[in-house]
Amino acid sequence: MKYRFLELLYPQQQLDSIFDLDTAALRSRGIRGIIADMDNTLVPWYDRTVYPRLASWLARLKEEGFRLCIVSNNTRERGGKLALELGIPAVWYAIKPRRRAFRRALQIMDLGAPETAVLGDQIFTDVLGGNRLGLYTILVAPISDKEFIWTRFIRRLERRVLDHFRKSGPLR
Repeated sequence: MKYRFLELLYPQQQLDSIFDLDTAALRSRGIRGIIADMDNTLVPWYDRTVYPRLASWLARLKEEGFRLCIVSNNTRERGGKLALELGIPAVWYAIKPRRRAFRRALQIMDLGAPETAVLGDQIFTDVLGGNRLGLYTILVAPISDKEFIWTRFIRRLERRVLDHFRKSGPLR
């Protein structure tokens, strides 16, 4: 029982970058949709540029049949243009790790939790929120060190939790 909260923070997979995502392995798990965080997962926190590598990676995911949705704690004003340029639906003001926005993304993609992965750079928002709903959670290293001031504080705590996981091994 005492490890229940820690289990909710534990990602099923960790990657250095979104570009390291093994889509064949996801398909073999029955994953058909990806909920992606925006800031420091798809693009740097301060940047809304659609870089060619990101655009072609997302196009490849779509060609492979994956359904995509951005779920962000950010505002439509800050990210709406990016989502529009990428051609990906988005849920804004998500208040992650609350489940409401993740459920909305599942509705948008017309998928169930067992068919969906969450791709994000934070354990206290993306991983916790995804695990609370039974989604397959993938933690990626943040793209940039530049981020919202509150996030910098949370990163310190996140590092302690991730160090604990590295030292003690998997919880599951």
